[in-house]
Amino acid sequence: MDYILYTLIFCIGTVFGSFFTLAVYRIPLKQDITHTRSYCPNCNHKLQFLDMIPILSYVFLGGKCRYCKEKIRPRYVLLEILSGLVFLLFAISINFNIFSIYNSQILIYFIFGILYIVAMFIIAGIDKEKMEISKPVLLFGFICVTIYIIYLYIVQKDPSIYRYVIYLLLASISVWLDTIILRKKGKDSYAAEIFSLAMLMVSFTYEPIYILTAILTLIAIALKCIVNKVHKKKSKAVKNVKEPTVQIPVGFYMCTANIIVLIITNFLIFS
Repeated sequence: MDYILYTLIFCIGTVFGSFFTLAVYRIPLKQDITHTRSYCPNCNHKLQFLDMIPILSYVFLGGKCRYCKEKIRPRYVLLEILSGLVFLLFAISINFNIFSIYNSQILIYFIFGILYIVAMFIIAGIDKEKMEISKPVLLFGFICVTIYIIYLYIVQKDPSIYRYVIYLLLASISVWLDTIILRKKGKDSYAAEIFSLAMLMVSFTYEPIYILTAILTLIAIALKCIVNKVHKKKSKAVKNVKEPTVQIPVGFYMCTANIIVLIITNFLIFS
């Protein structure tokens, strides 16, 4: 029964992976992500159900659009597989099984954990593509975390409710600073957005996990900078031209690191 449950969770994860691609593309353009049907970005033909089955549609269509025969980028199917694996690993990391359905504490944590991971995936994708932290997705994350905090306080009598209130208050101040002051003066608000994202992470995953997330993020960014520097030197040697400055999507690295640390920590705590 557990194998059936885990297969189902993996399949649900791949469906979300397909949704992430759509969300990352449409949210920055302020397009609808729930009611408008998916379409091929090349020929704009609306996709049918058989065109949107995660992983299988890509394999059976030979990695091409059914209508215009344009090649579909492999990263789409890779994201679906990755999303399925993350959902599966998260479930296994908290010992989520068929009997957990009757354990409200684990079931609720699993549901809100998945919603949190969904927010992290979309924020990471948009930041990697556009170098911005999506405020609607950030708001979705805060709403989910707030509901979970209320559940912990009312049902589990969690005494640490005050720490949550402080983080949410700091996040609210950051959003206010971003939308009212920085944008009004035409200043870059990326740092304020990153701070809001950090408050979201620490609210759901607790301080130790966020500290590990920050450390892993810094290591990843340092390695990325080294790779960019080496690439720049090679480019100058070959082309003798000045390369443009490469911006680092900090939010992307933060979200990736946070998901990894969260799952590893869960394995240690629930084992």
